[in-house]
Amino acid sequence: MTQDTPPLRVAIIPVTPLQQNCTLVWCTATMKAAVVDPGGDLPRIHDAIAKAGVTVEKILLTHGHIDHAGMAKPLAEALGVPIEGPAEADRFWLARLDDDGRQWGLPGTPFEPDRWLVERDTVTIGDLSLDVYETPGHTVGHVIFHHPASRFALVGDTLFQGSIGRSDLPGGDHEQLVRSIVTKLWPLGSDTAFVPGHGAPSTFAHERASNPFVGDRVLASA
Repeated sequence: MTQDTPPLRVAIIPVTPLQQNCTLVWCTATMKAAVVDPGGDLPRIHDAIAKAGVTVEKILLTHGHIDHAGMAKPLAEALGVPIEGPAEADRFWLARLDDDGRQWGLPGTPFEPDRWLVERDTVTIGDLSLDVYETPGHTVGHVIFHHPASRFALVGDTLFQGSIGRSDLPGGDHEQLVRSIVTKLWPLGSDTAFVPGHGAPSTFAHERASNPFVGDRVLASA
């Protein structure tokens, strides 16, 4: 590893017909990795792991919706690794993955993670340590992962490029979602780049300047 090699790398793997951003995150010093939000298309995820040449040591979940968590249990069993996250308030969603799978035409296996996460927990990936923040609003138990040294975050369905997560599903709350973004995401720094649960990556600076739901000017005039 050269001096210019970043400590963290990511590969985005769009999965399911909903084009959810499953993300492979790895530590360049150890080549240990985590799969974040494996909602489906396991062959595609396995191919990405092989292409990156990494060893997966855990699965991380931002929340319990079918397109993010539907294939977490089968993948964990195939790789022999634990599942960490989301917060326990999303137990409701993880318990009904099979029912939601039938509704959406996606495979889903109910489970409980090996570790529920709470505010200010940390999760490790190789030598990396990522901070956990609870960001309810899209779901009650939604969490995000932040690596301060890389100025990088995985925010699930809390925030998107040009939009925010939906809040009309059970446990959703629009005001709470906006509050999570403003009080949990923005303080992490405008120069933070993020991978959302769907769509293209962005930065907090870009969203604060232009997002029609949570941009600074929009909120100032609310």
